[in-house]
Amino acid sequence: MQLTNNKNAIRWLMIMVSFFIISLILWNTYRFFQSFKEEERMKMRIWSYAYPDLLKNTDLEQDIGELPIQVIQGNTSTPMVLVDLNGKVISSNNLSPGTEEKLQDSVYVSKLLNRFKNEYMPIEVKVDGKVVNTIYYGNSELLNKLKFYPMALLLIILLFAAVVYFFYRSSRIAAQNKLWTGMAKETAHQIGTPLSSLVGWTEILKSENVNPEYITEIEKDITRLQTITDRFSKVGSLPKLERRDIVKETKESYTYLKSRTSDLINFDLDTPNESLYVECNPQLLSWTIENLVKNAIDAMKGKGNVSVKIFPKDKYVNINITDTGKGLPKALYRKVFEPGFTSKKRGWGLGLSLAKRIVEEYHNGKIRVLSSEIGKGTTMQISLRMVP
Repeated sequence: MQLTNNKNAIRWLMIMVSFFIISLILWNTYRFFQSFKEEERMKMRIWSYAYPDLLKNTDLEQDIGELPIQVIQGNTSTPMVLVDLNGKVISSNNLSPGTEEKLQDSVYVSKLLNRFKNEYMPIEVKVDGKVVNTIYYGNSELLNKLKFYPMALLLIILLFAAVVYFFYRSSRIAAQNKLWTGMAKETAHQIGTPLSSLVGWTEILKSENVNPEYITEIEKDITRLQTITDRFSKVGSLPKLERRDIVKETKESYTYLKSRTSDLINFDLDTPNESLYVECNPQLLSWTIENLVKNAIDAMKGKGNVSVKIFPKDKYVNINITDTGKGLPKALYRKVFEPGFTSKKRGWGLGLSLAKRIVEEYHNGKIRVLSSEIGKGTTMQISLRMVP
């Protein structure tokens, strides 16, 4: 328990450190973006200070100096539009290709100026204290690319997290599969030894003139143990599927359980008259049905009604197993199939997870909690594809 707590603490610490690093990167990116925008605005302010010198000195023979010209010509990246007091475009610079031709369209110009205004507040150009023009400008191409950098970074982080998660999940599933396979095969091996001994003792009892009815019952249980051993030996390896009548297979499992269950349990079996065929492994499928019926009996604490209903729907055969037990909250519909989950005081929580593995991985079917109501009972459903 202490080791598990330490692992959980380390895992949460790593998550918090990763979150802190990501937040720091995003915050620095945001600060850099804002700093870049301030530089863009400062550059355009300097441009607005240099432009009036060109307006004042319209005489070409008069020397206005190199600085204003260099400032005006120095803007090679920031898209801008210079308009007069009436909103007429005087000049433009660094606009995207094809935009210059559209500046004669007043509707387009209005949309362009509104877009620039949303990115930066326009800058007024003053001559002798009077506003003569207005500069509308927007983000440069580099700044637009930088704007999407945090989203790209987040996408990369999410993709990396997804890869790590699926790798971890695959490793965990592989470890579980290996553990299940080892446990199942070891269980089959352990049962096999006393089972062989029981077969020998049965033969001895036959020669001792023991009541044949006793021997018949013992042989039934030996056959049952052999079936259980066969089931365990198939877990972890791909089982062979056969075309079987699911109605007949379910009836056999139902009959076996009914004969070995308390009289306080009322059984009801509802099946169609015709045969319904599926590709299945009889031993594993009967194991699944028995697990569900036993869970239903446990949920009712040994007293109540268990109903098994088989019916075709579309291209599937559905097997509904209904009990009158304590029921499940909707939040646990999926969780009940997780390994280790159990509502019993004694139990490993492997029955339903094993049933899910058998139905979905081995038989390409579906198993789910169809419905449940607290205090009234639960209906589990198995769906298998029909074959001709």
